Amino acid sequence: MQNVLATSEAAAGTPRVAFFPDTYDEIDGVANTSRQFVGFARRRNLPFLTICGAEQNGVEMEGGQKRVLLRRGPIGFAVDEKHNFDLAFWRHYAVVEAELRSFAPHIVHITGPSDVGQMGALLAHKLRVPLAASWHTNLHDYAELRAASLFTWLPGNLRVKLGRSIRQLGLRALLRFYKIPRLLFAPNQELIDLLEEETGKPCYRMERGVDTVLFDPQRRNRGDDDLRIGYVGRLTTEKNVHFLADLEKALLAAGAAEFRFSIVGQGAELPRLKAEMRYADFPGVLRGLQLAQTYANMDVLVFPSRTDTYGNVVLEALASGVPAIVTSSGGPRFLVHPGETGFVADDVERVVSHVRTLMGNPELLANMRVAARERALKASWNTVFELVYARYGQCLRDWPSERNAATQPMATAAHKSNHSRVVSGVSS
Repeated sequence: MQNVLATSEAAAGTPRVAFFPDTYDEIDGVANTSRQFVGFARRRNLPFLTICGAEQNGVEMEGGQKRVLLRRGPIGFAVDEKHNFDLAFWRHYAVVEAELRSFAPHIVHITGPSDVGQMGALLAHKLRVPLAASWHTNLHDYAELRAASLFTWLPGNLRVKLGRSIRQLGLRALLRFYKIPRLLFAPNQELIDLLEEETGKPCYRMERGVDTVLFDPQRRNRGDDDLRIGYVGRLTTEKNVHFLADLEKALLAAGAAEFRFSIVGQGAELPRLKAEMRYADFPGVLRGLQLAQTYANMDVLVFPSRTDTYGNVVLEALASGVPAIVTSSGGPRFLVHPGETGFVADDVERVVSHVRTLMGNPELLANMRVAARERALKASWNTVFELVYARYGQCLRDWPSERNAATQPMATAAHKSNHSRVVSGVSS
């Protein structure tokens, strides 16, 4: 009864949120979104507890908010460079449960089926509070691409079939996991429709915002002597980054010469790109003003990933006045208006055509710069998280009645059972 009353109070006021992000200090879209979410709660002085994996155990306090850091150990596997799944993460269970009971959350929010997310889901169930989950990563697509790189010794057709089977199994497992939460969020309509159809749960849009003060075209400090083609993100197989090397070869073959690549990031594909590309700079991982200036000095962002659910880096490029060329798969295509803020293209030939169009038409490029910036100005982190909190409130308003409905049959059955025993005793 106490949980139901607390939930009713939260629905009428400000819910206490326990947040379990898959990544936080790492460099990826999930981590960036997670940090922005925590920053939003801090600015609004909202009751918010963050539980996340880290290199060392610790507790951080900032602005009245608490962040509990839990060390990921060596017993597990690497999801990606510096992205690990700790199979022994459950050793932190007692500590996390104590933190949650002390904080007394009204809702628990996880960002996926990671070691941290699984613990958050179990504890939400144990504490009898609603669970929210946001979909950030197409892990099934990652699994397919990783399989393709691992089984290169298989015949081509067999390798493709195996990859597709792994993808389908991965998707099925993910959808089963996402049936657990009460409330779902996804970054694009395609995923929203999929989750609602497969889970039977309500799913709402959770887009991304961008810091338009940091990422600003005014930070550009280079001339227009050549076309600067940019990429920002992890240099891994699932990001399809080898496409950049293919693009360079195709541009040279087409007679284009006045261009240079600026490839920002780290990952397993870095040595291969360095070995194959002649007109590319690799500054590594950049943050803050360095990253913002690098964006502003680009002329076009080429983002060849087919697995991204949103594409934070595309929005950062647009905010910097940089049009983007993206694929027709995944979330980034929803950010680009073809011919105005960029282009959508899947094959090297079409990307070459778009790049050469920008090379030969400075006026078009200038207009696209302006349109890209205007598109990004409409993206606000505050708006994103205000909508998330509105959905929390709606969920919590419905939660007591749902729990009562769920427990009513059990209560009725118990009553009937007791009545039967009484009648049986009297008749005997």
